[in-house]
Amino acid sequence: MTDRALVVVRAGALTTVQDRGRPGHAHLGVPRSGALDGPAAALVNRLVGNPPGAAVLETTLNGCALRPRSTVVMAVGGAPSPVRVGGRPVAWGAPVVVPAGQLLEVGTAVLGVRAYVAVSGGLDVEPVLGSRSTDLLSGLGPAPLADGVVLPLGEPPGPHARVDVAPQPRPPAELVLRVTPGPRDDWFTPRAVHDFTSRVYRVSSASNRIGLRTEGPALERARAGELPSEGMVLGAVQVPPDGRPVVFLADHPTTGGYPVIAVVRAADLSAAAQAVPGVPVRFVTVRRR
Repeated sequence: MTDRALVVVRAGALTTVQDRGRPGHAHLGVPRSGALDGPAAALVNRLVGNPPGAAVLETTLNGCALRPRSTVVMAVGGAPSPVRVGGRPVAWGAPVVVPAGQLLEVGTAVLGVRAYVAVSGGLDVEPVLGSRSTDLLSGLGPAPLADGVVLPLGEPPGPHARVDVAPQPRPPAELVLRVTPGPRDDWFTPRAVHDFTSRVYRVSSASNRIGLRTEGPALERARAGELPSEGMVLGAVQVPPDGRPVVFLADHPTTGGYPVIAVVRAADLSAAAQAVPGVPVRFVTVRRR
């Protein structure tokens, strides 16, 4: 077996392989998937010399531990987390040389939710529909990591970055999401539409890669019943029967019957990926383009 491989010693709460996802397959019922915090994933790739779309690991809350079989360059970004190599602290947000057989440990996130781990050469798992991403909704792509799994690595495309540390956005203390109203805002009372953009919600602990769930004032319907299933897009704010908005993230279903009151601007979704349960959420209306 090639020594261009990475052994998962501790998989953590939820660690998955992610790249830029597989957009363009909604007509087949396939979500786009991909890294929830796309800028963080692209940055750690650049730090180790990979192209921005190379496959990385996305951890959730409590990190993971990995052992390369050959000397590699690795970088950890996204949610600030303690990083150790061979038991010694090393830089977060910077390229680090990890000798063959040494253990790289990503600890529990100090802030935020999801850390990203890039390895020089990228994770060379088998692509499905043009992507190596794990999709929790459809089950496409590699399964979430388990202890003992061995991940093949590609060949490094070039030298790693020469930086001490790369600046990264701080996970939000308050999540402000810019939304375009509709297409089904007319399914809610005027009071509910006003509350949606004037009241404060909070991130629910039930949030996951499929959607960011919220806690807060229930939005009252102006119409009874349900819609026939219609297409859903990334960032759609769907309102289920309990009246609490759900922001669809990368693994969202491609169709749904609950009304969509608004759609979040794509540029704001990376911050949503790092919002811990309890963080205040505000929806701010922006004009249609």
